[in-house]
Amino acid sequence: MEEVERHRSQSRGALSDLNVRTQSRDSGQQRLDLKPAFSNDLLKRMLQKENLQQAWKRVKANKGAPGIDGMSIEQFPAWGKANWAQVARSLQDGIYQPSPVKRVEIDKADGGKRPLGIPTVIDRVIQQAITQVLMPIFDPGFSNYSFGFRPNRNAHQAVRYAQQCIKQKRQFAVDVDLSKFFDRVNHDLLMTLLGRKVRDKGLLKLIAKYLRAGIIDGQQFIASQQGVPQGGPLSPLLSNIMLDQLDKELENRKHLFARYADDFIILVKSRRAGERVLSSINRFIEQRLKLQINREKSQVVKVKDSQFLGFTFKAGRINWHDKSLIKFKRQVRKLTNRNWGVSMKYQLFKISQYLRGWINYYGIASGYQKCVELDHWIRRRVRMAHL
Repeated sequence: MEEVERHRSQSRGALSDLNVRTQSRDSGQQRLDLKPAFSNDLLKRMLQKENLQQAWKRVKANKGAPGIDGMSIEQFPAWGKANWAQVARSLQDGIYQPSPVKRVEIDKADGGKRPLGIPTVIDRVIQQAITQVLMPIFDPGFSNYSFGFRPNRNAHQAVRYAQQCIKQKRQFAVDVDLSKFFDRVNHDLLMTLLGRKVRDKGLLKLIAKYLRAGIIDGQQFIASQQGVPQGGPLSPLLSNIMLDQLDKELENRKHLFARYADDFIILVKSRRAGERVLSSINRFIEQRLKLQINREKSQVVKVKDSQFLGFTFKAGRINWHDKSLIKFKRQVRKLTNRNWGVSMKYQLFKISQYLRGWINYYGIASGYQKCVELDHWIRRRVRMAHL
């Protein structure tokens, strides 16, 4: 226990070095207790002009496709001038009804598909405005080892922190795969967790409506009795509120872990310890959080065989995972296909765009020689496309 506490102390210093804004649970609670009425008029605060303007700027910057109403980002300002007053009144009166989200599918790293829900631009603005009001209430109490969808935190920090844990003689990783997490969040449990800090019944009622708004898949309406569809500005915060219970449980058990959204890794010293942790955490997740575990993918492995946010760890260094490299090559082949039917100028632009994005994310990994080999391979692909 003393060793774990000593590591926790070292880790907090390391997190600070990574430019992570950390704040203790107690100090966060103290901040909230100074203004107990703060959470009683949140709907009013959400509808303040400054908050809505900031929400619109964020939604506009994130761009995104139209929802089921077909309204684009570019069309929203004109629509808002003519109709926003009516929307605001319906929100104040508690009669606003969110639109169902539009379901699309995006590629996963393993070649499968992940469902994504696209709300209308109107609902994206409202959800973003809600998020901006709730974030200061919930974020200070979140775990220091939760890195996803939080101010001043990112995936690179999560990966580097996991690397630091491994260097403390943690040579085994407990990989727990939450099966379709965003589709299976229990609404009653989530609303209970929200109600612990939010006293504004009007805002709670609005959030519940968003949870139950439903999904349009093609021409079919699907009722949403559980889950928080990925794609809306509110979903990341709701997922963190839900999984904060898991973070606190892991902290109480003195485990070393890092979590980014529904992807998390627990580092232990032995396979036997890992098996015990995997079994007990599976029970906690299924019984307390009412979520499902993918038992085929959940396992205890050596850290060199683990996968966390597209990376693995070998000899204390961060490396790309093999699946990440496979996905990279698949996309490069697609972008350098000579039968694409677009101009070479556009093809080179898309290739360059993809490569910059990939390097910005995976550039923290060690692998100079691999980069040299990939560079030669990409050049050959481009020449083949040009001929």
